Amino acid sequence: MTRMSPFQSRGAVCDKCALTMERVLVLGATSAVAREFALTHAARGDRLHLVGRSAEKLRSVVEACERSSTVTSERADFSDISGAESTIARSLEALGGSPDRALVAHGVLGDQLLTERDPSAAAAILHDNLVSAVALLVALANAMERAGTGTIGVITSVAGDRGRPRNFTYGAAKGALNVYLQGLRSRLYRSGVSVVTIKLGPVDTPMTVEHEKNALFISATEAAEGIIRAMDARTPEAYVPRVWSLIMPVVKRTPEWLFQRLPFLSGR
Repeated sequence: MTRMSPFQSRGAVCDKCALTMERVLVLGATSAVAREFALTHAARGDRLHLVGRSAEKLRSVVEACERSSTVTSERADFSDISGAESTIARSLEALGGSPDRALVAHGVLGDQLLTERDPSAAAAILHDNLVSAVALLVALANAMERAGTGTIGVITSVAGDRGRPRNFTYGAAKGALNVYLQGLRSRLYRSGVSVVTIKLGPVDTPMTVEHEKNALFISATEAAEGIIRAMDARTPEAYVPRVWSLIMPVVKRTPEWLFQRLPFLSGR
């Protein structure tokens, strides 16, 4: 992994804000949703450390956040799980301690049809959305458990609640991540660390630019607001937006014989 910049503190925080300032770590900070999440915490006066894959996109997020906050950053290749532990160690060093809250926001949708023809493409989707996230969480959870405080938020997806032909490889990775987070949440409960599973619905971002939009799509800003509300409240599992908490129980409980006959559920 290569470091985008040294851990210099940039930006300023007012004395009043410093009384409630949090240390915030964002892993996958260059996504549209994570950018909005970081901007909101910067406006709160929180201390940020941002980690992302693209140096150019990361620089843009840093420049936007440092107008109102202290920001450090690092470029990292999340697919290289051998570097996950050192990425977390450097993040804690940059923040000056364990984060008060950390958001794991990286992932890729991938090409569903390609994953049905090419096993390596399917493996890559599982790796990028499940294995790489778990690698970061192992190191992050251990550090925050030692500190005995903090909130870990992890973006999964409503696609992880039930396999659908249009995205079941991606959904399988997110579904497995949901189960992992259930166990992690119970493991960390007595330590004082909260784990928030964020089941995100479709968001209008560059990641979904080729997807047909409908009324259930939300903006990146709306998504970030929902994530922050869930992490503020330490909600164990939060659907963002909340309407999915009404939709997905019905989808999950629909009998297979009926599910397969409904094109809006089982269609491509």
